Amino acid sequence: MSVNAQSTSGTPGSVASRKHTAADVAFMQGMIGHHAQALEMVALVPARSSRVEMESLAERIAVSQKDEIGIMQRWLTAHGEAGDTKQAMSHDMHAAHTAMPGMLSPAQMDSLRNVEGTTFDRLFLQYMIQHHEGALVMVAELLRSPGAAQEPMVFQIMSDVDADQRAEIRRMKALLAQLP
Repeated sequence: MSVNAQSTSGTPGSVASRKHTAADVAFMQGMIGHHAQALEMVALVPARSSRVEMESLAERIAVSQKDEIGIMQRWLTAHGEAGDTKQAMSHDMHAAHTAMPGMLSPAQMDSLRNVEGTTFDRLFLQYMIQHHEGALVMVAELLRSPGAAQEPMVFQIMSDVDADQRAEIRRMKALLAQLP
């Protein structure tokens, strides 16, 4: 389900008075770890791919996801829910986050690190599509949580994640179809 179908007027009260839920916090914390793995993946591109379009894709993903991580960390801090977001981005936590939809397993990350050229490009695109589709599952799960995604910034981040991931999936499928 696209977030465009989600109504923001489902709860009474003004937008400013809407409170966040435990599901909102879990989404923001989980998405930080999810985005961190995407950053780890795109960092592999310059040394393993010679295609300009792959470097451009990696740069777009890095810029958008670093920006969103910063926004989510600031939101968590402002709402007293920060916890240890640096730990959420650590390698140790990646293993714990592999249960999140779309996250690559340690074996998949190793396989990506150990290839280059067209083999890398193909595997990167397949894995990043898997990763992005997982983020869409996380958005859908948030939308199914009662009262979730009503706080304006949570709704904005969720909407941005949904729109960005869908657009990038289309671009990656097109790039994948062009590979020899």
